[in-house]
Amino acid sequence: MTHLALTPDSVAVVTGGASGIGLAAAERFAAIGMAVVLADTRAGLLDAAADRLRAAGARNVMTSATDVSDRAAVEALESAVAARFGGTDILMANAGIQPGSSMFGPDEAWHRVIDVNFWGVANAARVFAPRMIGRGRPGAIVATGSKQGITTPPGDPAYNVSKAAVKAFTEALAHELRNTPGARITAHLLIPGFVFTDLTRRERTEKPAGAWTPEETAAFFLDSLNRGDFYILCPDNEVSRALDEKRIAWAAGDIVENRPALSRWHPEWAEAFAEFVKRA
Repeated sequence: MTHLALTPDSVAVVTGGASGIGLAAAERFAAIGMAVVLADTRAGLLDAAADRLRAAGARNVMTSATDVSDRAAVEALESAVAARFGGTDILMANAGIQPGSSMFGPDEAWHRVIDVNFWGVANAARVFAPRMIGRGRPGAIVATGSKQGITTPPGDPAYNVSKAAVKAFTEALAHELRNTPGARITAHLLIPGFVFTDLTRRERTEKPAGAWTPEETAAFFLDSLNRGDFYILCPDNEVSRALDEKRIAWAAGDIVENRPALSRWHPEWAEAFAEFVKRA
């Protein structure tokens, strides 16, 4: 099965597309022969990224220095894409930041993370979807989430909250699209594993053995999109699909079993979680 929007005459818009997973996915779109639009706040990276897409086979390339947390900027981007290409077929709302946060840290840090990570996705989907639906063409909206938005580990609460919101929003979007008459647009939640990107690099100069490359993640993403998966749950070289499933099931079980919040990290539940993971 192949997603009907993955054709050479399609137009893909990728936010956060100047590097990392966004650029790797854009290269996959380019290899199909699509026109590709890269949007990113890091204007200095866009020219080199565009060259990579042309080398990969893109039919046409457009770049835009866009802050997706600003709805007016996203509206301007959507209008520019429509003026140049007639509209958008694939929207990958991928832009994200992870500067770190603490529960009682500065409000400004929380607002910036949520504005980019959640509102960047919501702005993109809410602005682009109406024209995508109206064109009557097959299409897809992909939001980049995180496992941290599902299992919400301690240590970076603002990021977790932003990605949990992306999950809930994209689930609602998928329901809305499949119940909208005439809509031929699917929605998908990309849930990367440990990927070596600018977001995760920190002081490291070489990819850790446990991490996937952006290219591996993009390949898994395209295969999953072609299968029609909504939850695109990516493994990596450290964590298998089976272990991810255990962690996610345990997190949901906190509510069902009335355990303490985040019991996976609670000392009184550490042994029980370890036993749960060992079970077949």
